[in-house]
Amino acid sequence: MSASEALFLGIALAIFMNKPGQTCKNGGHRHVSRGSRLDAPPAFADTIRSYNMVRPMSEILTIVPETLRDKARAALGKRNLILVGLMGAGKSSVGRIVASQLGIPFIDTDNEIERVSRMTIPDLFAAYGEQEFRALEARVIKRILRGGPRVVSTGGGAFINERSRRFIKKGGLSVWLKADLDVLWERVNKRDTRPLLRTENPKQTLENLMNQRYPIYAEADLTVLSRDVRKEKMANEILAAVAGIPYDESDDE
Repeated sequence: MSASEALFLGIALAIFMNKPGQTCKNGGHRHVSRGSRLDAPPAFADTIRSYNMVRPMSEILTIVPETLRDKARAALGKRNLILVGLMGAGKSSVGRIVASQLGIPFIDTDNEIERVSRMTIPDLFAAYGEQEFRALEARVIKRILRGGPRVVSTGGGAFINERSRRFIKKGGLSVWLKADLDVLWERVNKRDTRPLLRTENPKQTLENLMNQRYPIYAEADLTVLSRDVRKEKMANEILAAVAGIPYDESDDE
């Protein structure tokens, strides 16, 4: 066999061995048998790696956020979204919707405190007093914020406590749900489950708490006005604030 014939035979053999579905080892691809699942990791692992190596960086496709949810999720990243504010501001009810929209877990710190202590919040206040309760609350918040991302609803006094406030500022993006007195009173006066409002004049007590706490709540990263609107609308306003864009009511449709 002449040298030219040997070269031709080698080229033909290489083409035959490199037909669709299989390539030589130097080509980077692996043989995919008829019984292989297309979504199996080995099936496309080398193909993807080879594509990214040879394609210019400018041509590699990226997913561009389009919806309000996508923009908020991208802005939040791996951080926790922590809701602060007075009792009745809607931190838990709206927080659950926000978490569902973002596709991340939701945690209510009051519920978590009751779970680990096996006592209700009113019983904890009655048995140990507010100071001991705040110490327990701070420990629970610190533990919760070690992971993420998640939406975390905190108790009304959590952000007021200096230790808890430090954990919140360090552990994620804080949002103050700010509401006026009439809105808060309408929401909290129907149930006798608020230890701090068990006074002779609970509405006045609530107003006093507003005056004391609002300057501290103002230290939160973001502020969203809580008012008498649909919870879904409130959730979208929070997402817009997180995304850093003006709120568009068409997002409610």
